[in-house]
Amino acid sequence: MSPAPRPSAPAASAPADRRAPSATTGHTPSRDAWQRAARRLFAKTLAEFAYEEILVPEPDGTAPDGSPRYRLRVTDDLTYRFTARRSAYGHWRVDPHSIAPHADPLRFLTHAHDTVLSLSGDTTGHLIRELTATLAADTRLDATALSAAELADLDYAALEGHQTGHPWLVANKGRLGFSAADAETWAPEARTPQRLPWLAAHRRLAHYRGVPALATPDRLYGEELAPATRRAFAATLADAGRDPADYLYLPVHPWQWDETIAPLFAPQLADGSLVPLPSDNDLRLPQQSIRTFLNLTRPRARTVKLPLSILNTLVWRGLPTERTLAAPAVTAWVHGLRDGDTYLRDETRVILLGETASVTVEHPLYDRLPGVPYQYKELLGCIWREPLAGRLDPGERARTLASLLQTDPAGRALAAELVHRSGLSPRDWLARLFGALLPPLLHFLYQYGTVFSPHGENAIVVFDEDDVPTRLAMKDFVDDVNTSAQPLPEQDAMPDDVRAVLLTEPPAFLTQFIHSGLFVGVFRYLAPLCEEQLGVPEGEFWSLVRAEILRHHERFPHLKERQETFDLLTPKIERLCLNRNRLHVDGYRDRRDRPHAAVHGTVPNPLYAP
Repeated sequence: MSPAPRPSAPAASAPADRRAPSATTGHTPSRDAWQRAARRLFAKTLAEFAYEEILVPEPDGTAPDGSPRYRLRVTDDLTYRFTARRSAYGHWRVDPHSIAPHADPLRFLTHAHDTVLSLSGDTTGHLIRELTATLAADTRLDATALSAAELADLDYAALEGHQTGHPWLVANKGRLGFSAADAETWAPEARTPQRLPWLAAHRRLAHYRGVPALATPDRLYGEELAPATRRAFAATLADAGRDPADYLYLPVHPWQWDETIAPLFAPQLADGSLVPLPSDNDLRLPQQSIRTFLNLTRPRARTVKLPLSILNTLVWRGLPTERTLAAPAVTAWVHGLRDGDTYLRDETRVILLGETASVTVEHPLYDRLPGVPYQYKELLGCIWREPLAGRLDPGERARTLASLLQTDPAGRALAAELVHRSGLSPRDWLARLFGALLPPLLHFLYQYGTVFSPHGENAIVVFDEDDVPTRLAMKDFVDDVNTSAQPLPEQDAMPDDVRAVLLTEPPAFLTQFIHSGLFVGVFRYLAPLCEEQLGVPEGEFWSLVRAEILRHHERFPHLKERQETFDLLTPKIERLCLNRNRLHVDGYRDRRDRPHAAVHGTVPNPLYAP
């Protein structure tokens, strides 16, 4: 499929064609490769569904190696048996090779959907598609998997293309809306640099926002676009009889152009409110978030975050209009907190990758209709984010926190390789990791009642030249910064436009962003990995985490009341559920508002010590 050309415009000025489907498009795995990926995904399915109590396996004795055995009765004629070990937060570690009679999540779903899972037919249908797409992506990753040593040598951008996706969500690469050719072109595991076309949007539809240093769009474009590119854009508009001063420029995702912009903004393309532009010729690489592109041609240029109307990991991956407009204001406020605090600025030296400019383009109909599904209010816009490259010291390198969970074909973890290279003992290395991650997160929480969502992709670990963790970088502010619903004097100076867009939560739930984003979402998997490969018992792992929290409490005794208000050391926490949301809460229905994680019961907190 190709985007429709602009009337009277040369075809070369329209956004780039998507790859045409063909019989040879895509990676075709062998039967054995598919079965290996399926076995691994089914073990994850059993583990995560059991964690969320979607499934309730029953004890079934002990395996010869001492591992507890479990059984799961699905129908009168089908009972699964497997071994699993339990760990912190009620986590399940299912051995993929122990599963019998057949380790295939798709076959399981065909038997279990209307028995133990109690799914509706439409949910089952969409879930099969998501699981199949996830398995196809997993086999592509397996076919080009690197050793842990090779992974450790990759730079930040390249390492992103080897990640296996959200550790908690089972169908973590569903990408509903993508064809096989689309996945081969635009998925991060395709590792294919792309040139993005641009679009000119008339100011009656488009709105620009920037931090003070980028107060006008000319300042942004002066830094992001070469003079020749700006001249080419202006010439394209002038040739169409348009005044370039009336327009704002933004890159567009070619998939989004073809599937959403060309059909849904057809009247605006016809009347010249939107005018396709050529590419700026920079090569960009899609990252794990799939709608975010790093600039490979100019690594110190800003990252661009673009709407992509595919359903992936629970939500449509568009850009909400209100939050896109507010992104630079949120950045300015968060940066102001850090820059005015000597502990954050000078001691932790936390890097906050700000969303410094944005262009939002209204849809003349959808944006004015109440009750319209949210996917139709997130169609066209761009957020420019500060690049990581220019914020690292000489010798420093960065990796997403999620990468520490990566294992190679031989089963060796990237984390184990980095510990080996550091020359530190595993316990000392982990203490350095926790000392890099937790202090800035805790200080924002206790001092300012503000919390990030430090999940594996948002949290970036900065290492020194010896691969010792030294400090934290954070991204995704406007989507994932939340503030205390209990008023704090430190928030009195929050600008109204920031206050209007940031979500607020009561203190007891605000701590969930650290628990569920970091401890449950990453450390729940990292702790058993460290026990198996580094010889650090799980209990000691969590003791090191707790010790870092208590060290921070001692560092700031005047915040004792806040530490009790935002209590991370309670005996239990609420169990947030991501898979349950998809299966039993929201399904695949259109919603007016973005969904949130479901809550189901509680789990013991490994950081609690009576």
